[in-house]
Amino acid sequence: MTIDALRHQPLMPDLLIDGLNRYNDEPCLFLGDKVATYKDVRESASQMVQVLQSKGLGVGSRIAIISSNRPEVLSNIAAMQLNGCIGTPLHPLGSLDDHAYVLEAAEVETLIFDATVFTELAAALKQRVPTLKNLLGFGPNQVGDDYLALAANFEPKPLVAPDVSPDDIASVNFTGGTTGKPKGVMSTYSVTSYMTQIQMAEWEFPEELRMLMATPLSHAAAAFFVPVLQKGGAFYVMQGFSPDEFFDMVEKHKITCTMLVPVMLYFLLDSPRSATANMSSMETIFYGASPMNPTRLVEGITKWGQIFYQFFGQSECPMVIANMTKKEHDLSKPERLSSCGRPSPWIHLSLRDPEGNAAAPGEAGEICIRGPLIMKGYKDMPEQTDEAFAGGWLHTGDVGKLDDDGFLYIVDRTKDMIVTGGFNVFPREVEDVLGTHEAVGQVVVIGVPDEQWGEAVKAVVVLKPEFEASDELVASMQALVKKAKGSVQSPKSIDFVSGIPLTPVGKPDKKAVRAQYWADSDRGVG
Repeated sequence: MTIDALRHQPLMPDLLIDGLNRYNDEPCLFLGDKVATYKDVRESASQMVQVLQSKGLGVGSRIAIISSNRPEVLSNIAAMQLNGCIGTPLHPLGSLDDHAYVLEAAEVETLIFDATVFTELAAALKQRVPTLKNLLGFGPNQVGDDYLALAANFEPKPLVAPDVSPDDIASVNFTGGTTGKPKGVMSTYSVTSYMTQIQMAEWEFPEELRMLMATPLSHAAAAFFVPVLQKGGAFYVMQGFSPDEFFDMVEKHKITCTMLVPVMLYFLLDSPRSATANMSSMETIFYGASPMNPTRLVEGITKWGQIFYQFFGQSECPMVIANMTKKEHDLSKPERLSSCGRPSPWIHLSLRDPEGNAAAPGEAGEICIRGPLIMKGYKDMPEQTDEAFAGGWLHTGDVGKLDDDGFLYIVDRTKDMIVTGGFNVFPREVEDVLGTHEAVGQVVVIGVPDEQWGEAVKAVVVLKPEFEASDELVASMQALVKKAKGSVQSPKSIDFVSGIPLTPVGKPDKKAVRAQYWADSDRGVG
C-alpha cells in the first residue's frame, strides 16, 4: 500500500455501505403501497451486485439505466456503485436518437431498464447500438434478462466496497446540450464524495428526515442517497409529479423535506391547493437546477414560510458551488432573493474576464472554479475539455456578480447573451423583470433573427391560469421592462404558450425554444 492510498478518503461506495448498515427494520423507501426497510434495500443491492458480477461486470464496466420511479432503482444505484461500474442515467422523456447518441458516446455495454415501460425502447436501442451486450429488465421481458428474477437466485451477502481509487471515473452524465451535442461529463469517486461531505456539513436537512422525491430517482436520488441514509431518513417517492399528489403525500406522510426544480414550484404555487394544503410539517424545500424567479419565490415564502434552501452547481461541478440558507431567504431583503447565496468555503471561486483575468470588484465575470469538486473532463472531447479548463480554472459558462456581502448573483449564461444592434442583453435580467408581472407564471427570454438588429429580444410566456392572452397584456409587459431596464432590453415580441420545453434535469430548454424561431417555425407572435 502506498502513502497516497493511506490517505484516501471514504468514497461513495464506503458511505453507502455505512449508511445501509446503520439500520435494519426502519423504513428506507415508500413508493405507492410498497415499503422497503434498510435491510430490504441492503439485501436487494447485494443480490443485484451478484447479478452484475455473474454477467462479467465490475470495476469500469459501463452501464446505463432508464426507468420510471420504482423501488429497485434505489437498490440498483447502490449495486452499481458497490460493483465499481460507471453509470450513465437516461432520462425517461428522452428520444430514441438522444438515447442512442448517449449510449454510443459513453460506450455503454449494459442497459438496465424498466420492463413495464421501456421494453420497446430497449429493443430499438439494441438494434441501434452495437456495443450493447447485456439488457437487464426490472421484470420479465422479451428482449433481455429479468434482472429481478436473476437477483432472487442469489443469497444476500455483506456489502463490500470495490477496489477503486478517488480519481477513477464513477459516472458519465451528459449535459443538457444547450449548445451543440451533449457532452459526457466524467465525474470521479472523489467528486461525489466531496460533494456529499459539503452537503452533510452545510445543507439544512431536518432532524426527522422524511424526504419526498418528485424527480426521477435515477437522476436525483444519487445526490441525496447518502445524506438521507446517514441521517436514518426515508425516501417517499412520487411515480409522477402533479400538484394534487404532491400535497396529498405531504399531508398523509407529514413530509419534512423535498427537492424541486423551479418549474415544479411554479405549478405548486399556481394550484388552488397551495392555499388550502397543510404544509406545516415541511421544514426544508431544496431547489436548484435553474434560476428561480424572485417574485415567485416571495409567493412561496409568504405562503409556506422561510423553508427554502437554494443550491447552485452544474454537471461539471455538481450542486454545491454556492448555497443560500433558509435564514437568508429574508423578505426584508428582497433584492437578495435573486442571488444563489454565498459561494461554498470548500471550493475556490473566481470571477474572470474574457482574457482570463480576475474581474474588478463589483464587476461581472465568468464564474470559474478550482478544487476537488470539478469533473475529470468531457469524454473523448479533448478540445472542449481544454477550453473548459483554460487558465487552470473550470469555466462554468455562467456570468456572475458578487455583492458587498459576498452573495453571488448569476447574470446569465455566457452563450445565452443576446446581441441586438450592438448592445448586449442578458436574458436572465429581462426574465426577472417580467416575472414581477401579475400574469406571468413562467418565462424565458431568447434572441430571434432580425434583419435590422441582427437579433431581437423575444419573451416566451406561460400565463397564470386566471389570465388570457391579449394585446393589452403584451403592451403592459413590454412597458414594464422598458421602465425597469430601458427600451433595448424590452421584448420586441411576446409569445404566449401553454408550456416551455424542459431539459432532462428540469431546466427550461432554451435551445429547443430558439430552434422553433431560427427554423422559421409558424408561431403566433404578440
